[in-house]
Amino acid sequence: MTDRPVLQPTAEHPITVEPTGRHVTVKVGDDVIAESDNALTLQESTYPAVQYIPMRDVDNARLTRSDTTTYCPFKGEAGYYHVVTSDGRTVKDAIWTYEQPYPAVAAIAGHVAFYPDKADIAVT
Repeated sequence: MTDRPVLQPTAEHPITVEPTGRHVTVKVGDDVIAESDNALTLQESTYPAVQYIPMRDVDNARLTRSDTTTYCPFKGEAGYYHVVTSDGRTVKDAIWTYEQPYPAVAAIAGHVAFYPDKADIAVT
């Protein structure tokens, strides 16, 4: 059992998860790491919107599990992945995922998100 706070979205801190409805391509360097027509857009309060890509649409051969974890009181515990590019470069903790997200954002289970400073995320 944990004594970490679990918070619900409110009018003061809203969180929405909606289908993106467009094609999302994620590149790290010259490598396409993910492509999806089934991404979800998570909008949390005034933060920039985040694209969550189904794990089935990610090139899993390029991923290495990281030991990094973080906690969000609205979403739960996040795990991370490094991305290994075709030229052998490792981009550390480029991806995060909430494998067992809290009920308010349950739709992002089985999805991953990429840091925009470590990947090029195009929505077309």
